[in-house]
Amino acid sequence: MANPPTTMKTMQSVSPRSEPVQSRSIKRAQQILDVTSELLETVGLNDLNTAIIAKEVGISVGSLYHYFPNKHAILYAMGKSWLDSIEEVLKDIQEWHLEEMTLPYFIEQVVDINLRTYRQQRAVLRLVQAMFSVQELRELDERHDDMVISQMAKVFKRLGLKKHIRERERIARLYLEVTHSTYLVVVNQNERRAARTLDDLKLMLTSVLERHLNEPESE
Repeated sequence: MANPPTTMKTMQSVSPRSEPVQSRSIKRAQQILDVTSELLETVGLNDLNTAIIAKEVGISVGSLYHYFPNKHAILYAMGKSWLDSIEEVLKDIQEWHLEEMTLPYFIEQVVDINLRTYRQQRAVLRLVQAMFSVQELRELDERHDDMVISQMAKVFKRLGLKKHIRERERIARLYLEVTHSTYLVVVNQNERRAARTLDDLKLMLTSVLERHLNEPESE
């Protein structure tokens, strides 16, 4: 007996209709992204749609479609913009005099610069959840992980981890999972609770990195 046909969800296009070049169009596209960030925080992903976005921006749905074909395209643009800011942070870290830094100082600096980027993105938790759960945005989630792991593996080498690249990437993945999830928690905590959570994060990072810094070189 033949297997029944399977139905696969068709992915929506996440490409903008056209790249805005005029100043007015650039401002309007950014306004759409800003309003969507606010709505993502207040109404959530499931109830978010282009009609609500257009109403809050003060334009018709037809006008909105001149910029983005659907809500996933807007979320994709938001996610890509956030990834660009993460990439800039990683480039900044590579410019540090890592070979001369003490481990405690490095951890203080790396946590501070990354947390600022998470706090600057409104509704970052809901955006990251969308990047993970929405098929059209999954590429961004994967790109984020690959980028952080590859760059931090290089950072750890310069800090003095005498490990094979695959082992440094394993440690970098652990670093990613611990820091990423913690930052998403901290941005929604009050100041006192956030400070305590960050202290614990720094303690965990210190423990892991100190252990590997003190181990002999491995193949």
